[in-house]
Amino acid sequence: MDNNKFEQIVKKVVADHHNASNDPGLSQITEDDVYIVWSCKTLQNRKALASAPGKGVMYYELTYNGDKDELYVDAYIKKDNVCIKNPAGNF
Repeated sequence: MDNNKFEQIVKKVVADHHNASNDPGLSQITEDDVYIVWSCKTLQNRKALASAPGKGVMYYELTYNGDKDELYVDAYIKKDNVCIKNPAGNF
């Protein structure tokens, strides 16, 4: 699978997963709304981190196993946003 095809799949899966949510506070998104933060390919495997703009949108980690032709999706919700001042001085 080439990079363009993988990115198309990632965007479709993220949009579909988000839109399947039963949360009435979330607006629907399209594949065009999804952005890929990072992706890489190692041998026959691929991984991508993706999300979309908007409040309540999850952060997604998608891993493609090229040996088994399987895509694994992990979805995360932000729990905390903590500021640590002078982190180098604390260690």
